[in-house]
Amino acid sequence: MKKILVVGSLLLPLAVNAAIAVVVHPSNQASLTQEDLVRLYTGKLSAFPNGSSAVPVNLADSAALRSEFDQKALGRSSSQVKAFWSKLVFTGKGTPPKEVSSDNEVLTLVANNPNIIGYVEAGAVTPDVKVILTIE
Repeated sequence: MKKILVVGSLLLPLAVNAAIAVVVHPSNQASLTQEDLVRLYTGKLSAFPNGSSAVPVNLADSAALRSEFDQKALGRSSSQVKAFWSKLVFTGKGTPPKEVSSDNEVLTLVANNPNIIGYVEAGAVTPDVKVILTIE
C-alpha cells in the first residue's frame, strides 16, 4: 500500500506542470508568437496574423490547466486575469473569451471551426487539431 501512495504522489507534480498545446483547426495556416497569444487572450487582437478572425476559448476557472495557462502564457495570475477582464467588461470595452469545461470541449470546438483557438494539455491533442505553439 505504501508503494502505491509513493508512486501516486510522485506522479502528481507531473500532471500539474504538463506542457500546454495551443491548438487551431488543421486548415488554419496562421502562426503565432507568444506575444500574439497574449494579445488574443487579452482582447487586444481579434485576428490571426494572416487576417482571419480569431476566437479564443478558455478553460473554466476551476480547471487546473487554466491557472497554469494564465501564468505561463499570459504572465499573470488567474486573479490578475480575472481583474483585468472585470474592468474591461465593467467599462464596456471588452468581452472575455468563452469558457468551456474540459480539454475535450476545446478540441471539439477547434476541430469544427477554423477561427477558434484554444489550449489543452499536450497529451490530450488529437489528429483533429493542429498545434501552433507549445508552452512548457
